[in-house]
Amino acid sequence: MKDPVIQQLTIPTPFAVGDVHTYLLIGDAVTLVDTGPDTAEGKEVMTAKLKEAGLTPQDIDQVVLTHHHPDHAGLTEFFSSAKLFAHRDSERFLTRTDSFMHLHDFFYTEFFKQAGLPDHYLILLEKMKEPLYAMERRPVDVYLSEEDALPGHVGWSVMESHGHSQGHISLVHENGTVIGGDLLIQHISSNPLIEPPFGINQPRPLPQIQYNESLNKLAALKPVIVYPGHGKPVSHAEELIKDRLVKQHERAMYVKSLLQRQETTAFEVCKQLFPKIYKKQLGLTISETVGQLDYLIFSKEIKAAGLEGQAVIYRAESGVKL
Repeated sequence: MKDPVIQQLTIPTPFAVGDVHTYLLIGDAVTLVDTGPDTAEGKEVMTAKLKEAGLTPQDIDQVVLTHHHPDHAGLTEFFSSAKLFAHRDSERFLTRTDSFMHLHDFFYTEFFKQAGLPDHYLILLEKMKEPLYAMERRPVDVYLSEEDALPGHVGWSVMESHGHSQGHISLVHENGTVIGGDLLIQHISSNPLIEPPFGINQPRPLPQIQYNESLNKLAALKPVIVYPGHGKPVSHAEELIKDRLVKQHERAMYVKSLLQRQETTAFEVCKQLFPKIYKKQLGLTISETVGQLDYLIFSKEIKAAGLEGQAVIYRAESGVKL
């Protein structure tokens, strides 16, 4: 079988992460993997990149989203003539119905209170929704899930790789090529982001645990090359994954050491981990902090010891050495 034809289209974004890579797959169907953000510059550059490839937006048969973040999924309506493929768990952010946005606001309000954020930080709730304005609204036409074949492209299948987001998927070719979205990036470690549960009475997902499982899943494939959403292709994925998992564990054990000195809230831990940037990037830093706390609870290194008002207090388990 011939190796697949993959063309990388790099699109600028207004976000701190910088440019995003989208990918053209040319087979029995013309498929675009991820779209870039819904900005005037994003549309202009995407159109120009497609023209260089001899295509127009109308020539795209299907769009596949690795995940729902606005740098990857903003231009779904720009490709209105294409079928939209994504994981079912991504759709709630793509359509943003009134009921979901009510759940979104309710969840994060309670989440921030449980993390111990003072009330004046609750304005963050509105700031968290600002990136969603760089996304169009469109429901998914076809859901993709684990081991599904990618229509129009022999040898390609879907790997669920949740963690960085709920509904994150990667595309895997039988020759060892992976289009990985934000699962594995060479120059930075992806942030497993806290998201609302899938219902009022359901527990929230544990993205750090999911993300570690997804990295191990990718390593088990022994991929030849991983094409990421940002930065350079990754040619030594197993080594990078091993290093990332070790560093994440070390980071978590440092968090445990802080709790051994004094039991406290997620917000207080966050301030110690990110003293220079937590105010400017509170959404990301509190998500990172709670992810490490989730990991430590999962590993039975710490426990949620009680409440101080509405805030959860975390305590290191005694008798467990660092």
